Amino acid sequence: MYSFLSNLSFAEICFTSTTISKMLVNIQTQSKIITYACCITQVFVFLIFVALDDFLLTVMAYDQYVAICHPLHYTVIMSPWVCRKMVLASWIMCVLYSLLHSLMFLWLSFCSNLEIPHFFCELNQVVHLACSHTFLNDMVIYFAAVLLGIGLLTGIVYSYGKIVSSIRAISSAQGRHKAFPTCTSHLSVVSLFYYTSLGVYLSAGATHSSLSSTAASVMYTVVTPMLNPFIYSMRNKDINRALKIFFGGKL
Repeated sequence: MYSFLSNLSFAEICFTSTTISKMLVNIQTQSKIITYACCITQVFVFLIFVALDDFLLTVMAYDQYVAICHPLHYTVIMSPWVCRKMVLASWIMCVLYSLLHSLMFLWLSFCSNLEIPHFFCELNQVVHLACSHTFLNDMVIYFAAVLLGIGLLTGIVYSYGKIVSSIRAISSAQGRHKAFPTCTSHLSVVSLFYYTSLGVYLSAGATHSSLSSTAASVMYTVVTPMLNPFIYSMRNKDINRALKIFFGGKL
């Protein structure tokens, strides 16, 4: 669990820094200019870490499923070597996913002095500013959104369906009360992330509202990563104990 949480924290720090750092510079200098090369770089790095966030949330759901549904086999199924392979596979898939979008982005031609209706180079918004045809890019964007978003979300829903069935099978009310709260933190983060991020890619093309897209992007690029440490800390006894020692000097 801590291995996945550390990778999730690293991914959120990186994809937040990719967008917020440039936004803060723009606010400080009162200049909203970004070069073509910087825009492509921002798109590439952002897509890697937002996809990694998606993959890690799915892997963590599977980890919860094994821990609750197969507790006696947990150390065998989720061995350190298996966890490292799952994280490595997530990294590889995310780099390939980002590379695909970035290469297709390079094929587009743009007019000069474009204004991006967003606070960063969001892929969907920038593609629709191109002077060339974007049909293939749109298809790849929506296909990737369905594959990564809906596909991975299905895996999460399936894992928690099995978890709920296992919890309901526990005879004692105390056992059920102890098992279910371990999943609430992860479910809260998944709900925030998917509700906002999928809203950007699936509804922006239909509504054509840059304001709603920007608001949703702020939610999953700024608000959700900011809330995640608090959400996970509230349910983590080790962190609560460490904070009590740090601030109070004693338990």
